Amino acid sequence: MAEEKWDIVIKPKDNLFSVDFKELWSYRDLCSLFVKRNIITQYKQTILGPVWFVIQPALTVIMYMIVFGGIAGIPTDGVPRPLFYLAGTAMWSYFSSCLGKTSNTFVSNSGIFGKVYFPRLVMPIADIISNLLRLGIQFGFFVVVYIVYVIVDPTCQAHLTWYALLLPLLIVMMAGLALGFGTIISSMTTKYRDLQVLFSFVVSLWMYATPIVYPLSQTNSMRWLGISVHFLMCLNPVTPVIETFKYGFLGAGEFVGWRWLIYSFVFMCILLVLGIVVFNKVQKSFMDTV
Repeated sequence: MAEEKWDIVIKPKDNLFSVDFKELWSYRDLCSLFVKRNIITQYKQTILGPVWFVIQPALTVIMYMIVFGGIAGIPTDGVPRPLFYLAGTAMWSYFSSCLGKTSNTFVSNSGIFGKVYFPRLVMPIADIISNLLRLGIQFGFFVVVYIVYVIVDPTCQAHLTWYALLLPLLIVMMAGLALGFGTIISSMTTKYRDLQVLFSFVVSLWMYATPIVYPLSQTNSMRWLGISVHFLMCLNPVTPVIETFKYGFLGAGEFVGWRWLIYSFVFMCILLVLGIVVFNKVQKSFMDTV
């Protein structure tokens, strides 16, 4: 009797570190469907659609110019304030939006997870990919404003450096950090829903602990409890990414150095491994608690 061959074999996963990349790749069509769903749902029943991705950073920059530039008088390393704020806002918006989506993976998709099987990691990966549209539109807006300043204002000190070539790596690092933090937080909020409120508050504070509305160079001479504030700021894994982006496209501020970029990359890798472990552990029983 010939041995039966099955197309799909369902078996328990005992190894928490395991990620079946072959299975994820086989569900790439489903991932693309979720990406389209996320984009269509976001624009459905809206008048301006993707234009909101330009209006939002524009209004945010105006507020920053009034509060931090006008009232607080915080310098921007000689770079025009709109360019300085847009550079930080574009990258941070991508990170925060990816983090917000992935951190709600289990709760927001419990209805789908309870009906059909597919690799659960498809959902947060689809959120990461769909938010690339937001980043692309906001980065395009930044480029347009950049070109206008360079053409209109000959005294504009903003200039490109070769570090701008690191943009793909910076985007990957932002996506990896958001995916790692998001999977961990999503796994925790399946049982403790009030952590979502705490998390939203922490993200708001996190932005001000990242050099977005102020240059990192302003913290060189500052100390807190005898520790350099500059050093503490660089421990934030998002800081080296933001500063490298600014230095690459504006030529202002300071390049934090390869050691801090490597630190952020290693931090991202460890965080992803930890996130996968927690995610694999929770996905086995989350339907009982969600």
